[in-house]
Amino acid sequence: MGKLIKLEWKKHRIGAYIRNAVILAAVLCLFLYALAYLGIANDPETGAPDAAPGNGTISAPVELFTSMSFLIFTGVMLAAFIVSAYKNKTMNLMFSYPIRRQKILLSQMLAVWIFNFTALTLTKLLIYGCILAGSRFQQSSFPLDFDMGSAGFYVQLLAKSAVIVTMGFIALFIGLAMKSSKATIVSSFLLIFLTQGTVGDFTLADKAIVPVVCMGISLVFAFLSLWGAQTRDLN
Repeated sequence: MGKLIKLEWKKHRIGAYIRNAVILAAVLCLFLYALAYLGIANDPETGAPDAAPGNGTISAPVELFTSMSFLIFTGVMLAAFIVSAYKNKTMNLMFSYPIRRQKILLSQMLAVWIFNFTALTLTKLLIYGCILAGSRFQQSSFPLDFDMGSAGFYVQLLAKSAVIVTMGFIALFIGLAMKSSKATIVSSFLLIFLTQGTVGDFTLADKAIVPVVCMGISLVFAFLSLWGAQTRDLN
């Protein structure tokens, strides 16, 4: 399986995705640092942070913008690695190898999952680290509600990153069903609006049960994508 995953990375020129992920991480870090210390989120009249209900601490925008960015990034990679391969008929060649279709598809899914989980985790660590370093010299517009010295911080960071990236498999299933790369990417946007959006005072983002439910649903869709690989029409 490891060789198949490395083959997928090589075939799709993973270096370009690494470059794009680094650029995305840098942009997010600069934006969120400015949000915390340069007052770009402050109301011009009151000078107080203008945040939606439930987003009054710095971890809320960090989780929102990193989750939004990397769920879409995951959707784009799944579309390129898998959905486009069906659409362009290049999957026919892959499935001609003496390897079960499910194993090939699983290696593609894992190639995307491992990359994005690692990139999202490192991006969050970079952002939280920069914000914490900035707090030594400036006063944050948002209360710093995280403790990078505690084990719980890293457990939550890893768990949340895993949930977000795994949600990409819902978008993958939709893209495969519709045989459309665009549907995969659009589905990623819709998943963000559904899980991270705010309507008035209501949001699912701060509900403790939501990550568990999302993870369970995502794994079901991942299984359904694999289960249909053996009989999925390539024409």
